[in-house]
Amino acid sequence: MISEDTGTLGAGGTVGRNLLNGRLQAAAVALLAGLAMPAAAEPEAAPDYAGTTLTGDWNGARSELWQRGLALEAGLKLDSLHNRGGATDGGHTLSHLELKLRADLEKLMGWSNAVAYVNSNTDAGSGINARHTGSLMGVSNIEVPVPTTRLFHAWVQKGFLDDRFSLLVGIYPIDSEFFTMDSAATLLHPAYGPPADLALTNTPSVFNNAAFGLRAKWFSEGREVYAMAALMDGIPNDPARPKATAIRFAKGDGAFVIGEIGWMPLETGHSFEPVDPAQVRQTPGLVAHEKYGGLSKYAIGLWRYGNRVADQLDVDADNNPLQRRSQGGYLLAERTLFSLGGDAGRDVTAFGRYSFSSGDSTSIDRMWNLGLRLRGPFASRPDDSLAIGWTRSRLASKWRAAQAAAGTDTATSEDAIEISWRVAITPWLALQPDLQYIRHPGGATAARHATLAGGRVEIVF
Repeated sequence: MISEDTGTLGAGGTVGRNLLNGRLQAAAVALLAGLAMPAAAEPEAAPDYAGTTLTGDWNGARSELWQRGLALEAGLKLDSLHNRGGATDGGHTLSHLELKLRADLEKLMGWSNAVAYVNSNTDAGSGINARHTGSLMGVSNIEVPVPTTRLFHAWVQKGFLDDRFSLLVGIYPIDSEFFTMDSAATLLHPAYGPPADLALTNTPSVFNNAAFGLRAKWFSEGREVYAMAALMDGIPNDPARPKATAIRFAKGDGAFVIGEIGWMPLETGHSFEPVDPAQVRQTPGLVAHEKYGGLSKYAIGLWRYGNRVADQLDVDADNNPLQRRSQGGYLLAERTLFSLGGDAGRDVTAFGRYSFSSGDSTSIDRMWNLGLRLRGPFASRPDDSLAIGWTRSRLASKWRAAQAAAGTDTATSEDAIEISWRVAITPWLALQPDLQYIRHPGGATAARHATLAGGRVEIVF
């Protein structure tokens, strides 16, 4: 299955427009280059650009590019949320613009079962959580610490054994494939992406800060069983230049490793599905499969850092913090339970995930996610998606002890409930009202519970 990615547009108007114009010019150059290439010998059904994107099929040029091996896309997400409670009352707007280029290297160069993918993100906007809510888990999956424009994906993947085995190398975010729950992708809260106990460690390769690394993936013959592992640079990009894209192997970065094995019983025999994590428009056949097929996934994963970081509580004989490696794991499951009204494509799916970590250097050491997604909640709205989710993040005992030593009383957990309805206005425009309630944001017992109301606008160009 293919998960949605996240993205934003800069809040600085002129700068944002200049960035967008520059990328549109680059896209035009790629378009002309694609048109100059030899045509594919056997045309295949291209994505429905005319019906599913704002800018359409460019008089057939976009479909022609697809036939030649190039897919060009852009998407914009805007989150506007108002917070009441937490640190302070107030609201802000966040933005995410992403530009994508997927290249089928077999069509372009004759390199069989090979794909290249580049995805750049421009993320900006005032931080609703950083300024107001103060949640340890966050409140929006497109909020970033500082405004940035940088590469999020830049990799090449080669498949072997009829794509049952693949190797990927380059700038690669692990949250594009590991610990994913497609049925939770509707929700805005970031804890349904990377587990909070992992996200709070020493900068893992997740949105919007991806590292250079290597990923290997294997499927069984029927595609229902898979195993994958990744070896990544322990610190993505350059912390001294948080707005830049950099491949930098500095002393002390160490490495990060993660592995996952899973079972997807409903995927048996679906060998036509892409095995790479590029997120672009789908062909009509795959759209039909995604729409009318249910979800089933059961997975377990483990991760570990090679470098050591300071323990937040324990010290040595000289009163210096002990140095420890962060490590953890997760279990997840999602399953379509039943259809709604007997209509294909309208169904109810349940999801759940439990994650754990050592908790030596982070504020959270355990997390639970539970929820439901309804596709087509009403017969008159078959393309809408309604989701409700509950998350509990247990506060690490060492963090609580450190807070107590500093004079702050803490709760045992930070909890969040969210309900979100993605309303498909057109195939390329969606409006998504969202409501969240967070208990003990920031972990302090004195902190006011927070309520957030607002929503998301999503446009596909």
